Amino acid sequence: MRKRPPTLDGLPASTLQLPPGPWPTVLDGLCERFPAVPRATWRDRMARGRVVDDDGAWLTPDTPYRVGLEVHYYREVADEAPIPFQETVLFADADLLVADKPHFLPVTPSGAHVHETLLGRLIRRTGNPDLVPLHRIDRETAGLVLFSTNPKTRALYQALFRERRIQKTYEAIAPPLPDIEFPHTRTSRIVAGEPFFRMREVEGPANSETRIDVIARGDGAWRYALMPVTGRKHQLRVHMAALGAPMANDVVYPSLANHRVDDYSTPLQLLARQITFIDPLTGIERTFSSSLLLLS
Repeated sequence: MRKRPPTLDGLPASTLQLPPGPWPTVLDGLCERFPAVPRATWRDRMARGRVVDDDGAWLTPDTPYRVGLEVHYYREVADEAPIPFQETVLFADADLLVADKPHFLPVTPSGAHVHETLLGRLIRRTGNPDLVPLHRIDRETAGLVLFSTNPKTRALYQALFRERRIQKTYEAIAPPLPDIEFPHTRTSRIVAGEPFFRMREVEGPANSETRIDVIARGDGAWRYALMPVTGRKHQLRVHMAALGAPMANDVVYPSLANHRVDDYSTPLQLLARQITFIDPLTGIERTFSSSLLLLS
C-alpha cells in the first residue's frame, strides 16, 4: 500500500502528478497549473514544508521539474471564517465512525473551506489521520456521514456504497404535492447544467432514481421521506424541484435571489436522517439515525 503524506492540523494533502511540460522547476509548474495562486504564496508554502514529495521531503523553489513526480501540497485560505455549528460523533469503533453533520459544514476541503470541514474537525478531534469519508453529502445538507477509520477494512465498507447495499433515508420540507399519489418514484436523466454547480434533467435514458413518500402533511408545507436509489449530484433537490416542490430554503433549485447559501438563518431543509446496512465484518444489520431536526 502506498504511503500517504501526513495530515497537517487535520488537513489531508492534495496531490498533483506533474504532467509533461517545459518548466525547469516544480515551482514554475505549480504557478502554471494554478495561476490564481501567486508565486510568492507557493514560495512561502515551500518554506514552511507545505509542499512535499512521496517521501515527505520538502520541495524547494529550486527543485527540478520531473514528469510523473507526485507533489503533495496543503491548501490554505486566508482569513477562513469559522462555521458556528458543531458536529456530533454518534458512533465510533476500530473500523467505522458515524458523524452527525450540521448544515453549512462541508465534508471535505473545497473552495473557501479548508480547515473548517467535517473531515478536518474529526481528524483533529480523534487524532486519527486515517479517517476517510465513505460518501458525501452537500455542504448545505445536514445529517449522517460515515467514515472509515481503518485502511485495512476500508474496501469492505466502500463496497457497500458502490454496490448499493446501503439504504439511505432523507427528510425534506417542501410544498405540498396533492396531485401526486404516494409513495412515488421519480426517475430521470440528470446532467451538469449552467452554471457548473447546477444540475438539470434532460431527455434520455434515466440515470437517477428516488423513492418519495409523505411523512406529514401541513397546511403550507409537507414533510417528505426521500430514499435515493442512485447517487447523482444534487439528485434529491433536482427531483423535488422537477415535481414542483423545491425544498424550503433551496437557493439553487430554483435560484432564490433574496437568499444566500451562507445565510445561517435559512438552512436548506434537507436532512440525511437514517442509514441502514449489513455490516460486512459482522453480518449484523446496523441502523444509524440523525439526532438533528428540520424546521417544523
